[in-house]
Amino acid sequence: MTEDTRPVVHAFTDGACRGNPGKGGWGVLLRFGAHEKELYGYQAETTNNQMELMAAIQALEALKRPCKVILTTDSQYVRQGITEWIVGWKRKGWRNAKGDAVKNKELWQRLEQATQAHAHEIDWRWVKGHSGHPDNERVDQLANRAIDEGA
Repeated sequence: MTEDTRPVVHAFTDGACRGNPGKGGWGVLLRFGAHEKELYGYQAETTNNQMELMAAIQALEALKRPCKVILTTDSQYVRQGITEWIVGWKRKGWRNAKGDAVKNKELWQRLEQATQAHAHEIDWRWVKGHSGHPDNERVDQLANRAIDEGA
């Protein structure tokens, strides 16, 4: 499948945590044309950053063929981590600029694998959280629903 024929999927992701660490949830909205799919999940003991990463991971792992993905997150940690920082972390043996071990290494590795699994072309976009963006508000509600349901 050539790049020009890949389906365009819009993915919106968010993570939430009550306490940091504490109970957490993640939410995903996938949109392909008129089709939408919502995903969400819960973790009993986690951090907000881990849930933000898990939302992006789950969005990409849900795609079963090569896609052009426009992934929108309200997490600069996720967007900058995967588009900028990860190259240096890997080069330095998973150490950050201070020489400390990179936090959430396993999730970063899983996210990187998810980006490569089907050779997706991904446009990583950022939106300010809690600013009224309808799809970001929707995935925030899904992440909080996951916590409420403990599911």
